[in-house]
Amino acid sequence: MIEQEAVNILRTGGVLVYPTETLFAIGADAMDERAANRVALIKGRPVSKPLPLIIGSIDQLDLVTESVSPELLKLTKKFWPGPLSILVKAREELPSAVKDSRGYTSVRWTDHPRAAELCLKAHAPLIATSANMSGKPGTGIAAELDAELTIMVEGVYTPDPGPKGGNPSTVVEPLADNKIKIFRDGVVTREQLTNAGFVIVD
Repeated sequence: MIEQEAVNILRTGGVLVYPTETLFAIGADAMDERAANRVALIKGRPVSKPLPLIIGSIDQLDLVTESVSPELLKLTKKFWPGPLSILVKAREELPSAVKDSRGYTSVRWTDHPRAAELCLKAHAPLIATSANMSGKPGTGIAAELDAELTIMVEGVYTPDPGPKGGNPSTVVEPLADNKIKIFRDGVVTREQLTNAGFVIVD
């Protein structure tokens, strides 16, 4: 599959498997409620677990949130683009499938060149949940993608470079006074976060 075919799938409300810097993801246009619900249904993901997002540039953060705190800006300057997912107050128009009970969503500016290009050419943030059935492990190897999942999507896009594999992105929520809460440990370590001047709280 060439890039333009992948972009067309996203622009027409389809669901796509594609590479990120960590693992292969299953995703869609994050602004499209029907597509977001399909991703959750295909993956078998419970409603209580909102779907995470990626963006292709810092400018696309405006499509996800209107609330930009000093702590959020500091995190983005230190760790984006890269595998740090940040919980932010989601725009009201984003689908419920990408928001938690507080109205927050998880977003990162991906540093995978092909994934970032998809976001930019689709003119939208993309859903980026690991391409596996809920409860099963994700993969960074195209040959290991679950056929049960790939048969239900409109396309599987496997360009070079592939994902690095290994750990998923780290998920944090910025609080006041340079404090952060970690919701998932991942590629960006606690040591890197504290070395950048953040205080980790429980």
